[in-house]
Amino acid sequence: MIAEILSVNIGKPQQIHFKNKEVSTGIFKRPVHRSLFLSGLNFEGDGQADLVHHGGREKAVCVYPYEHYPFWEKELNKPLPYGAFGENLTIQGLLEADVCIGDIFQLGEATVQVSQPRRPCYKLSVKYDSPDMPLKVQETGYTGFYFRVLQEGVVPAATALSRISRHPKAVTVSYANRIMHHEKEDIEGIRKILEVDELSANWKKTLLKRLEGKETDSRERLTGDK
Repeated sequence: MIAEILSVNIGKPQQIHFKNKEVSTGIFKRPVHRSLFLSGLNFEGDGQADLVHHGGREKAVCVYPYEHYPFWEKELNKPLPYGAFGENLTIQGLLEADVCIGDIFQLGEATVQVSQPRRPCYKLSVKYDSPDMPLKVQETGYTGFYFRVLQEGVVPAATALSRISRHPKAVTVSYANRIMHHEKEDIEGIRKILEVDELSANWKKTLLKRLEGKETDSRERLTGDK
């Protein structure tokens, strides 16, 4: 399967005012039209502010399907440029139901692997002045997903995303989202996801706590409140 890359987007963290305090966020990404080196942590010129919820080796590249843009443009009543959700790759032809955790893709010279669905945080509320935006993303399942980098390399300005290996467990991003956000007491579903060794450590930790009967959704992640 080959997905079209409509835009590669990068940006450094910015300080903005939110709820009577200054917060740092890397959600403001802008398209670039040149080749970029992709390291094990991120694209050159890119950065994340909150390294608890974003970035790091298991969340080096954020991917978002362009097919969801019309829905959000209607919800927000405004046109949205590429990178509108803080994603590094705006793609077309590969939705959450089409991609599995552990799938491996070729991205220019780099090799990348799906590590987890994206879990939206309150920075989307900050960007769009919409308090319920993170919850809406969770409820719709229009989350996008993350890549870890297996092989670093240059990503040309014009390239495609080609799947070179599909994970045998076939746990899609959509399925993982459903268990995480909607069917939280589905023990069989939780165990099925945990069977995927390539699942990110963060998701493993959350789902293992669910098996212990502990609720782990962070209000701070969704609202920015402490």
